[in-house]
Amino acid sequence: MRLKHVLFIVTNTHEIGPHKRKTGYFFPEIAHPVEVFEKHGYAVEYSSPLGGAPSDDGYDEKDPAQLAFRHSKSIRRLAHSRKLADVDVLDYDVVFVPGGLGPMADIATDADVKAALARAWDGGMIVAAVCHGPCSLLNVKLGDGSSLLAGRKVTGFSNKEEDGYARDDVPFMLEDALKAEGAQYSSADPWQPKVVLDGRLMTGQNPASGGPLAEEIVKALR
Repeated sequence: MRLKHVLFIVTNTHEIGPHKRKTGYFFPEIAHPVEVFEKHGYAVEYSSPLGGAPSDDGYDEKDPAQLAFRHSKSIRRLAHSRKLADVDVLDYDVVFVPGGLGPMADIATDADVKAALARAWDGGMIVAAVCHGPCSLLNVKLGDGSSLLAGRKVTGFSNKEEDGYARDDVPFMLEDALKAEGAQYSSADPWQPKVVLDGRLMTGQNPASGGPLAEEIVKALR
């Protein structure tokens, strides 16, 4: 069986909002999916809009998956993420965009991210994102001129979750933006895991959804 390859697209943002809140990618939203992918023998690589070492947020050393990732070879590769413009997403099977607040400041509007996701979708790949990561799906125009989001079922970090977390720090509310672009958004209660599948488009609501989302990706690739 052919080896499967997953490309993470990670934020380069180090701080966000008027209070200069420290941020980056949310640690468990890479650690938990990577644990799943590596368990199934997948190859994992990392890119970011600017390349280089991203910042992280939300690390919990009491979580065995996070502790393992902190000391892994995989996180060493993450520290040297490839510049996305130098990567052809069609060399992979899955594009996965983790959250954290960081993506709301760069991934949400980055032209290379939009181009990469459109190329991945038009190329028949799985496109996945978790928590604030679905901001990457905004304003993605496919080869036929249509919106990637319009009419598709998705989830992502909810307004209720943001109200208690970072409403004053983010430039917009992700749930509202997804709905405004015509997505069929749904969510679970705050901080409860939820994964929404719409064909090759796969999204998770929050940090608790990263591992379950990866499990669904593995099922889809079997």
